[in-house]
Amino acid sequence: MDMTEKNTRFTRRKFLKGALALGGTAAIGGISARLWRNHVGRDFDPSRTENLLDSISPASSAEKLPNIIVILVDDLGFGDWGDYTSYLIKTPNLDRMAEEGVMLTNFYACAPVCTPSRAALLTGRYPIRSHMTLPLYPKNHPMEYFLKLVDRYRYDVTGIPEDEALLPEILQRRGYKTGMVGKWHLGDQPGHLPNDNGFDSFYGVLYSNDMGKLEVWRDDEIEIPSPIDQSELTQIYTREALQFIRENKKDPFFLYLAHTAVHEPLFASDPFLRTSKAGLYGDAVQELDWSVGEMLSLLAEMNIDDKTLVIFTSDNGPWWQGSAGGLRGRKNNLTEGGFRVPFIARFPTVLPAGKVCDELAINYDIFSTCLAISSTPSPTDRLIDGKDLLSTIQGQRSSPHETFYYYDGPILVAVRHKQWKYHRRHMSDNGGYPILSHGPFLFDLEQDPGESYNLIDAYPEIANELSNMLDDWEAEMTNNVRGWL
Repeated sequence: MDMTEKNTRFTRRKFLKGALALGGTAAIGGISARLWRNHVGRDFDPSRTENLLDSISPASSAEKLPNIIVILVDDLGFGDWGDYTSYLIKTPNLDRMAEEGVMLTNFYACAPVCTPSRAALLTGRYPIRSHMTLPLYPKNHPMEYFLKLVDRYRYDVTGIPEDEALLPEILQRRGYKTGMVGKWHLGDQPGHLPNDNGFDSFYGVLYSNDMGKLEVWRDDEIEIPSPIDQSELTQIYTREALQFIRENKKDPFFLYLAHTAVHEPLFASDPFLRTSKAGLYGDAVQELDWSVGEMLSLLAEMNIDDKTLVIFTSDNGPWWQGSAGGLRGRKNNLTEGGFRVPFIARFPTVLPAGKVCDELAINYDIFSTCLAISSTPSPTDRLIDGKDLLSTIQGQRSSPHETFYYYDGPILVAVRHKQWKYHRRHMSDNGGYPILSHGPFLFDLEQDPGESYNLIDAYPEIANELSNMLDDWEAEMTNNVRGWL
């Protein structure tokens, strides 16, 4: 071997070693930078919430506090009940609830998927403030690894932050007995579980029914191991919810009943199979309607009907099946069908009967409304996006909102201001061109709730105004995304 060949081999060997060393250093540096970014970006402040909760005084006359029941259905469409689908699905109990209460026709979930929507409902804040912007998966689930790998979980947060003040935590300090039945989906590790976040009791599942190993928990112990018979879940949840009401009838209580149905895969118990004209989906909806009827009947039987607010809604639009009531799109879409959901509120002696309200309202308003009716001051140490809806649904004033911002995970995509909705460019919902970005779009939701006709050329000044609103909101979020005051 001559010296030239020897030196060539030596040079190549040195180059490969150097490249590997440089690559390893860059990888370590990249991981370190990401860990530092995540740590700083989370902006966690647990002591803030400890001080907030410690400042809440118990009600002087707890017996005068109204009871609160929030019934949340999974993936129920805007058009899956009442007159929208009465020829296929019968919902007599929801119909009765609407006849005895108020129905909102412009009620929005904060996201077209479950975790962020639930975070908004319980915190009164846009999901981006709590970093709960995507559906969570069980620990060590392949999708959890994938979403972490591609950096989709905002700041690598995979459970409701401990510095968020949840509705049950606040009501618990006020003197309420708090119970949750059903699907949690805000984290499955210690510190992020229902009993860690203000619920005196929990009975249910920790995530969606399509995420592999599903178990039913009672507080911090598994009561029904996997595999469970999901066809019985609505029956079991209803039984547990009724028992919670019976056990706490002498105290003010807050019950959060978050059904697993009608999330895919679909199930219904034997008495409800083949009872609708809408297949298994319709059967499951009719069983949910039965559950609502059981709740209302018990409240009347126990003579606490007049002092109980009952709210019925959904976490987002319909998924593979179900009706968006003529709206464009469905779950996971950025159009109205993914965000606009059913809402009924019933509170005899407080709310009018048979009222239909077209005012804009959002699911984070449930937080603020529940605090208001329990005479609990809203937190002042953080921005609360929700507003008290009571006088709006009583018909005494217009909506406290003129504007709502639409997010695709952590990405701001659209804004509704009054009747106008402006979309930035986004992936098409046209099956022939799903990966292409289209837009921008401007829709008049009063005249065109199905978002069929783009008016951006007819009203460029309105489109420009709303585009600037998106830029301003984005800058505000960048400056103080957690909303600390």
